[in-house]
Amino acid sequence: MLKKLGMMLIALMLPLAASAENEAGFKEGVHYAVLPFPVKTADANRVEVVEAFGYPCPHCNSFEPLVQNWESKKAEDVNFVRLPVVFGRSWEPFARAYYSSELLKTVEKTHVPTFNAVHVERRRFGNKDQLVEFYGKLGVDEAKFSKMFDSFAVTMKLRQGDSKLRGYGITGVPSMVVNGKYRITAQMAGSHQKMLEVVDYLVAKERKAAQ
Repeated sequence: MLKKLGMMLIALMLPLAASAENEAGFKEGVHYAVLPFPVKTADANRVEVVEAFGYPCPHCNSFEPLVQNWESKKAEDVNFVRLPVVFGRSWEPFARAYYSSELLKTVEKTHVPTFNAVHVERRRFGNKDQLVEFYGKLGVDEAKFSKMFDSFAVTMKLRQGDSKLRGYGITGVPSMVVNGKYRITAQMAGSHQKMLEVVDYLVAKERKAAQ
């Protein structure tokens, strides 16, 4: 009799436990997608978080302050990587500009101002020379930036980035990818802020799995 009562109690408690778990976390296929084939990360010792973005994208511009705030608070074991997308020929100069600035270690000077120039000041950058001039005014050496813009190193970055984006299945931005395994979009998560909450959830999941 006692055994039967115990089994009944367990049966009643299981749905409650499952419900509590669903309330605490996020669901695969609802709030995030699992990639069919994991993409290798740059640092196996840390949990990688990739933000796929594009300077011409207004949603990426809106998302940027939230990402900055998130990045300032991220744990040391999280490796944050920005990945510029190329959706058409007009996007490539912006991707080259980002990679050039990254290689010159001047992203802190140029990243947010580039968003502001495109979306606040409504500036149009139709060619390389306009970007060289703009980045020069931000404190970047124009000669070095111009040389880097067309360099083999930047071209390789573009190719590697394109390969990763295809592996991630990125079709829109902003999108985020955690540890080369999970893709998060605002549509799935529910909002830009929710995207980052799902990212934190998946980072914790990967951290726990590695222990």
